[in-house]
Amino acid sequence: MNLVKNDGAKLMTIGERLKAERERLGLSQTALAQVGGVGKTTQINYEKGARSPDAAYLSALDGAGVDVQFVLTGRREGASQTAVDATSLGDGSRLPTLQGRPGPGLAEVKLYDVEGAAGAGRSLEEERIEGMLYFPEAQLAALGIQPGQVAGIKVRGDSMESTLADGDWVLVDLANRDIRQEGVFLLTVSGERRIKRLQRLAGGALYLISDNEHYQPEMITPQQMGEVEILGRCEIRIGRVT
Repeated sequence: MNLVKNDGAKLMTIGERLKAERERLGLSQTALAQVGGVGKTTQINYEKGARSPDAAYLSALDGAGVDVQFVLTGRREGASQTAVDATSLGDGSRLPTLQGRPGPGLAEVKLYDVEGAAGAGRSLEEERIEGMLYFPEAQLAALGIQPGQVAGIKVRGDSMESTLADGDWVLVDLANRDIRQEGVFLLTVSGERRIKRLQRLAGGALYLISDNEHYQPEMITPQQMGEVEILGRCEIRIGRVT
């Protein structure tokens, strides 16, 4: 049954107000479900009014900039305390980049736009932070990533297309530096940061492979390995869908 004011104006349900907040923030149902720690089907049921959101879900949304008071009561008290900027994910959904404190179940990921030579031994912690991404801890844990050991790095150049495009962000597991697994890694070579697919060769040499076939692989000899530092394994791509 629709709720109607005495003047004939329709009252919004909790589900409708939740949908309105999601659309205000520019988020997909998938993205908001991830923030709230629920599945997309549950999110859909919340918005349809088939289920009622619980306290844990609403608490997580409050930390992500959702006006929970408006969702529950229909009343607003000024602007939300958390500023939100939506970031496109690889599957076309959007995930919020926040300013402020994360809500329960969200891990703070620092975003670095680092490019070119950085100086030998210079750590990411010494770089300027471009922003923050609040990512569901459950998703990081499913990938075996510790929340405090992940950083977002902006991709520069086209050498890793079709895996990573110029302007993409990639989440790097800083605790995983084991190149025996192979895969795509963030590393420094003579102080210059690179994102490359690594392959170990017999005798201790290392192959730096660009996924763009227009770039030739680069071999790092055993004698040159002292100039190489592995910073972490690239695990999650965030970028535009083309």
